[in-house]
Amino acid sequence: MTKIAPFKALRPVRDKVQLVATRPYYSYKKNVLHAKLESNPFTFLHIINPEFGSASNTLPNTKERFDHVSEKYNEFLEEGILIQDSVPHIYVYRQTKDGHAFTGIIAGASVEEYENDLIKKHEATLTSREAMFTNYLDIVGYNAEPVLLSYPHDQGIDNLLIKYTSTRPEYEFTTTDTIKHELWLLTEEETLKMTHAFEALTATYIADGHHRSASSSGLKKFRSSNGKIPFPNEDYFLAFFIDENKMKILEFNRLVRTLNNHSTSDFLALLSNNFIIEGLKAACKPSHEHQLTMCLEGNWYLLECKPEIIDPNHPVNCLDAEILTQSVLKPILGISDLKTDDNIDFISGAESIEKIERQITEGKFKVGFILFPITMAQVKKVADHKMIMPPKSTWVEPKLRSGLTIYNINE
Repeated sequence: MTKIAPFKALRPVRDKVQLVATRPYYSYKKNVLHAKLESNPFTFLHIINPEFGSASNTLPNTKERFDHVSEKYNEFLEEGILIQDSVPHIYVYRQTKDGHAFTGIIAGASVEEYENDLIKKHEATLTSREAMFTNYLDIVGYNAEPVLLSYPHDQGIDNLLIKYTSTRPEYEFTTTDTIKHELWLLTEEETLKMTHAFEALTATYIADGHHRSASSSGLKKFRSSNGKIPFPNEDYFLAFFIDENKMKILEFNRLVRTLNNHSTSDFLALLSNNFIIEGLKAACKPSHEHQLTMCLEGNWYLLECKPEIIDPNHPVNCLDAEILTQSVLKPILGISDLKTDDNIDFISGAESIEKIERQITEGKFKVGFILFPITMAQVKKVADHKMIMPPKSTWVEPKLRSGLTIYNINE
């Protein structure tokens, strides 16, 4: 059974929603972030960056910084930029990008189900980041960016979504990245029907937001161990639930700055031990699993995995991202830790292949590897076996907005 909880969202007033809701701050380049903060007094980015324009700044991720975040959040409430719904709702959200509609629900996801592995994980979390996020939640008291949770296709839920999105939404706006956003508030009766429909699901899967999920669990434990009076809302965290068939999973490609003192010819010879190599006349992406394309100093190659480097029975070792790591990055290029090594960078499949080629021809990187996207079935297999995906294996869409529906933990 999957528990979802309606909640009384804090959200922007209708005439300012387009100005308040924002992409996560870390997705902006520094100059763009500065311009947005300078030109838009209503953006949620001001809450996340409360010291913008101040003569002195506190250190990042400190209690002092988080206190300022909380103060700025309260300013938005006092000024009426954010309001709170008077009764709990489940919210239907639809994001339309390049003609593809991502439709799902925003609701509370159960901390208990997360801890009992009914909300399944495929990514390892860093203890230091968990602790930082837990401290953040304890001080500010809200979730502003939903965790992305997928669920297996369910026709009953689909039918309800079709019905509930046939009416006029509460919000309807388009952002400068040409993405359309729509939000509906379900009535008490509709909320009850949606809640019952989700009870038929046996499990959900984290598609994006492992650290945010873990920190919500950590918050409940932290407050309990410190004898704090629990709030009912601590039992849940903000999540966007979407049918796994409606998500998009793109690849994460690898860019490497060094050939580890190998000449181009030596590097190709070493690759030929594990791959069938074919020269290409132009840039292209792989056409199927266990095929990669490579841009090496401006020239393109097709790499077909030889059968002996594929372990079809292992949920992780069969993945192309792991094959590349174990057959090329570690033994040939000397990259042992993808999370910390400065010689490797990652670029999502949402970026053009020309951008990858340009960074190599300009000399910023020596070689780039283009992977075939991992499927949801592969993600679920890893999660079901309680294993961990290789770092930067998937770029998942939709990417959700911060500040559209805020979950008050202290309620």
